[in-house]
Parts: sequence; C-alpha cells; structure tokens
Amino acid sequence: MKKSIFLSYPRPFNADQENFIKDLSAYLSTRGMEPRTLGVTDYDVDAPLKAIRRLMLESNGLITVAFRRTLVHSAEAKPGTAEAFAIQDKWLTSPYAHIEPAMAFQIGLPILILRESGVIADGILEKGVVGTYMPEFDLSKASASYLQSPELSQIIGKWEGYVASVIESRGNPPKLY
Repeated sequence: MKKSIFLSYPRPFNADQENFIKDLSAYLSTRGMEPRTLGVTDYDVDAPLKAIRRLMLESNGLITVAFRRTLVHSAEAKPGTAEAFAIQDKWLTSPYAHIEPAMAFQIGLPILILRESGVIADGILEKGVVGTYMPEFDLSKASASYLQSPELSQIIGKWEGYVASVIESRGNPPKLY
C-alpha cells in the first residue's frame, strides 16, 4: 500500500511547470508514495480550506512546490524605513504555497517545500521557518535532471523517514504526557 501524501502546488501555467509536476508525481510514486492534490486526484464540495484540512488529515506528509506565479518587475518593500529595499524582476507564488504548509505544520505533518528559482523567499518560504532545508529548482533545465540529483534524493530520503514516523505513530494510542 502506498503512503498517502499531500502534494501542493499552484496550477501550472506553462509546459515546464506541468512537466515538473507530472515527473515529480511519477518520481514519488516510484518511491512508494501516493501524491494527492485537491482538484486533481481528490475533489470536495466544501470550502477550500475545509477540503484541504480533510485531505491533510488523510495524508502522512506534505510536499509543496512553490512555482512562479506573478512577476514583479519593480517594487519597494518596507518603503520609508531604514530597512527599505528594491525588488526587481522577482516572482511571487500562490498564497496557497504559504497556507497549506502552515496548515500541515499545525497538525504535525512533515513538510518539504521545493521553491522554483526566482520566487521570493518570504513568509513560510524563508529558509528555516519550517525547520527543514528548502531546495530551489530551475525549470530552465530538464526536470528529470533535478529529480535525479543527489540533493533531492537525500532530502526526500530524510523527509520519507519523517513520513514513516507519522505512519507508525498513527497506530499508537494517544499519550497523556
């Protein structure tokens, strides 16, 4: 039986992103996981956050892919302060790439976030926020080259260990202390 995991990503808007998700899903399947995504593998008529929570409660871990979504050509962050800085030709991702990992964190699921290069590392995408290494991938290269890299193999392996712990713990009775 495959391990159910929540695969979170903004709807791809180009062929490279679509291929990355297709290849990532196949890669996860070969590792004994069943990637589940709301609106792709699972459907629900409830409000999105309620449906997401339900799917997460049936999952043993979460992988979020923070794809490029909105290109910011020029902006200023923290204007009028000593900490002001310019943002030039950077990308934002979907708010759900922040919301879903935060929801998973709150229920104790292992989280792995993969961030497309150029996406601003803020909020939950900042290194260290969820306590795990956050790899960055470049879609100007073939997705297969990243999915077969030693970096991803080692990171996925460690994350899979956390997923296995969740599966093992689900069978234990609750502890009072």
